[in-house]
Amino acid sequence: MKRLTVALLTVLLVSTYMRALYAWEAEAPKRELRAVWITTLRGLDRPRAKATGKASVEQQKEEFCQMLDQLKACNINTILLQTRVRGSVIYPSKLEPWDRCLTGTFGRTPGYDPLAFAIQETHRRGMELHAWVVTIPAFKTEVAKTMGRNSLLHTHPELLKKHNGQYYLDPGLPGTADYLSRIVDEIVTQYDVDGIHFDYIRYPEEAASFPDGATYRKYGQGKPKAQWRRDNITAIVRRLYREVKAQKPWVVMSSSPVGKYRDVRRYSSRGWNAYDAVNQDAQGWLREGIQDALFPMMYFTGDHFYPFAADWQEGSNGRHVAPGLGIYFLSPAEKDWSLSYITRELSYVRRQGLSGQAYFRARFLLDNHKGLYDYLRDHFYPHPALPPVYQQPDGTPPAPPSGFSEEQLEGMMVKLSWTDADAARMGGLRYNVYASVKKPVAPTPENLIVPLLSQASYTYNRLNLLLSRLHLAVTAIDRWGNESEPTQYDK
Repeated sequence: MKRLTVALLTVLLVSTYMRALYAWEAEAPKRELRAVWITTLRGLDRPRAKATGKASVEQQKEEFCQMLDQLKACNINTILLQTRVRGSVIYPSKLEPWDRCLTGTFGRTPGYDPLAFAIQETHRRGMELHAWVVTIPAFKTEVAKTMGRNSLLHTHPELLKKHNGQYYLDPGLPGTADYLSRIVDEIVTQYDVDGIHFDYIRYPEEAASFPDGATYRKYGQGKPKAQWRRDNITAIVRRLYREVKAQKPWVVMSSSPVGKYRDVRRYSSRGWNAYDAVNQDAQGWLREGIQDALFPMMYFTGDHFYPFAADWQEGSNGRHVAPGLGIYFLSPAEKDWSLSYITRELSYVRRQGLSGQAYFRARFLLDNHKGLYDYLRDHFYPHPALPPVYQQPDGTPPAPPSGFSEEQLEGMMVKLSWTDADAARMGGLRYNVYASVKKPVAPTPENLIVPLLSQASYTYNRLNLLLSRLHLAVTAIDRWGNESEPTQYDK
């Protein structure tokens, strides 16, 4: 009896401690960007298996599905998948060769379309997939000759400049915008991506020595060189944004700028910022409305993080900013950060009212460095969240689902189907399923059980529903995030 009392007291004390430990957290909202970068460069996150035959192709697919299942289990809702790597891609392209991460060899087909497969499996799990496109960097000089005849070195050598051991597209050349436009159009035309995410859409590190003097003399038009460079990058962003929106206006356009925009009033960026160091006017893009979201790479702590996160929020101009967190620094092989560095930043970002968080990169989250995965799953993301509502030409929500019908499947499984009045809505519709013991079921975060269903049906176990005394409601949601009123279903 004494041991039981001590055990109960211990549980009570631990429970009280845990409640106190997480009392500072802001309540998890219904709308929040919860993104993770999945790096394919050198297979850093995926794939680990090389697709050299039928069995290894299936292994590569299964590996990706397992990653998605783990990310889904901790309520991540946005996948930033590296699609254009460094002048090579992970889909069958007419413009650039296959990346070697898939098979071990540039230009070799893996025997399937990894991007199409990734979109299918991501959507199946109620998550969004944004194609991460590395823009200005091409490839290192030592690998350039191994990339085959379909590489930029052969197709457009006039666009490339060598800088610090790597080839880069020259942003000041008009052909660079033309070429990137073709890359983005190829992806948007052929694939049902939810977003295009630009990485490295800027001048490279040590930009002062970037060899674009001849380009500047030809196209500079008397502008100061730094401003001319910023205008070059902004012109590329503007063009790609407008072209994608003209074709598929629901596709989210985003980028990952350098983590500090400029010096702020009380804190210096210490020479490393987007605006001055790499000619990237990212907040200007938000003011102009040519980006829907930014994921600034805020891989810092303390005074290098908090004042600059506040600056991004103040300069958001009604668009979405989700700071990228450098969780790879949790690794003992990196900076061996304490988990508290990340948890404090997470809390600050949410309390400050930013649109969410992004994690660089997937492997460090899935490997649960310092218990981060457990922390997100068990505390910070206690239930699913929908992505935010994005800018759209018409903010009218879709009509609620109607016309419910049931199909009895094997055992106690039931397929619930419905129709809607907005089936032809631009971009199509998805659906959210809510469940609660209370009637009517409210479309609140804690009741959201299945987000972003791609089909107008939901299969459930009738016995489990009855034993749990749960009632259901379904909403329709368009590709911009506008959600209908719930339709109650109870049988």
